[in-house]
Amino acid sequence: MAQLLNLISCLSKIVMKEFKTPLNTAVFTTKYVIENLSTIVYVSHDDEDEWQFQGSENDVLDIDIRIVGLGEIIKLDNTLLELAELPVGFEAIRKSGRDPWQIVSPN
Repeated sequence: MAQLLNLISCLSKIVMKEFKTPLNTAVFTTKYVIENLSTIVYVSHDDEDEWQFQGSENDVLDIDIRIVGLGEIIKLDNTLLELAELPVGFEAIRKSGRDPWQIVSPN
């Protein structure tokens, strides 16, 4: 029983992760992500404390870039909550929406 309670406690901490950044903060993404044509596979929390969420497209043009609220991105993919504590300067990648996030250090 104690193990079950410990597991529930650990899971609730994972589920309860929240971004410290307000949900109405502007973040960068692409039209492919917003239009559900692409799964987010790359996240950057850059040195200027800005967030970027991108799909697997290689040829993204300036015209494809969209600025939306952080909350809108989370609604599209709630696995992003796993990255709520991604430090400034770090990135996260995955091969597909079913794969786990891998944290990549700046160097």
